[in-house]
Amino acid sequence: MSLAKDLEYTDELREVIVVPPADLWSDEPPLESDLHRLQMQLLIDCLVWLWRSRNDFYASGNLTIYYSPQQIKSQDFRGPDFFVVLGTERKPRKSWVVWAENGQYPNVIVEILSPSTAEVDKGLKKKIYQNIFRTPEYFWFDPNGLELAGFLLVGGQYQTLETNPQGWLWSEQLELFLGVQNGQLRFFMKEGQLVQTPAEIAEALAAQLRELGIEPNA
Repeated sequence: MSLAKDLEYTDELREVIVVPPADLWSDEPPLESDLHRLQMQLLIDCLVWLWRSRNDFYASGNLTIYYSPQQIKSQDFRGPDFFVVLGTERKPRKSWVVWAENGQYPNVIVEILSPSTAEVDKGLKKKIYQNIFRTPEYFWFDPNGLELAGFLLVGGQYQTLETNPQGWLWSEQLELFLGVQNGQLRFFMKEGQLVQTPAEIAEALAAQLRELGIEPNA
């Protein structure tokens, strides 16, 4: 085929192929309760603070993940309550658009259960994360009943993760434990230390200063 024919054929393909939009706003309903909102933000704050020197991840919550043009039309999927993508650029986004992110899906997903979402989170969403997203690790947590479960993708199928003696679940992707403390889902280091929020760290430092007779606000 001649160069002219090649160019003509390429132009014809461009007219046929419709590239889906990449600059899409998230389309998520409000979180169901303060428990859900606070829990989601707690996970984000802890991980972002712990990884504050890293620029190779994206952590967010209640944000739409667009993974196919058909999904855009049907609107039959709502984004995870909390998710982490590794090996990507750390920057603000309107949503996570898979085809605009080199085909990357989340490495870790956490759903915060509620009476109205538990069935979907344990059923349909689990299948989507296993069969379409191929997300290596999926967890769910019930802030009311304190149920915590985790799954590892093995051979294309989710296998239930076993808890350690403290009742925590290990995330190989994050290299952290997930466990329940004081009614909240928290991250713990491999050695067992709680991953604190900046506010908790500041409070602990203030307490140490007071023990030394120094008023932090002075």
